[in-house]
Amino acid sequence: MASTDVHVPPPGPTVGFDLDMTLIDSRPGIHACYVALAERTGTPIDADLAVTRLGPPLTEEMANWFPAEQVEEMAALYRSMYPAYAIEPTLALSGAREAISAVQRAGGRALVVTAKHEPNAKLHLEHLGLEPDAVIGDLWAEQKAVALREHGASVYVGDHVGDVRGARAAGAVSVAVATGPCNPDELRAAGADIVLADLQEFPRWFSDYCEDYRPARA
Repeated sequence: MASTDVHVPPPGPTVGFDLDMTLIDSRPGIHACYVALAERTGTPIDADLAVTRLGPPLTEEMANWFPAEQVEEMAALYRSMYPAYAIEPTLALSGAREAISAVQRAGGRALVVTAKHEPNAKLHLEHLGLEPDAVIGDLWAEQKAVALREHGASVYVGDHVGDVRGARAAGAVSVAVATGPCNPDELRAAGADIVLADLQEFPRWFSDYCEDYRPARA
């Protein structure tokens, strides 16, 4: 007998979202964690500078402060300290809740695909009461395309040129929000299809997108 366990695509689009500076403003928490790491290790870290360049993998930032042979060890230590210092101060960005809800109300699936360590990403979402359908961590730039393709995402929303690259590698529409370290011109130059000021503008754009998406699936 043929298996009846057949994957049925959702009636609406599957949309991926980046986390840091797309859905959440994690700068206060990350700043606090870097300060604590500097105190614990006795290594000077400019936390003010570090939080201006969120997006790439943690090891890239650690390489600015520690010798190469210590980077992985310090990244692991930072991740272990992260829940105690970074979760409580972090806030949801304006429009984040509404953006996820817009996708789910349309019958779609909302994913979080982030370079952040996945357990810590889940702690942020749980603390803030944000409820995507899936969370995939530890992926950066073009690596994000693996998860986006696996889940059938047709849109990826992020704030960094690395997010634009990930969307394009997945063949997804790249929606960029200018809430992170990259300005609108940088995002457009990287190939973003749409640039929004922030996620407050997403539901209206998404509604228009769904009008074209549904007939294409018929």
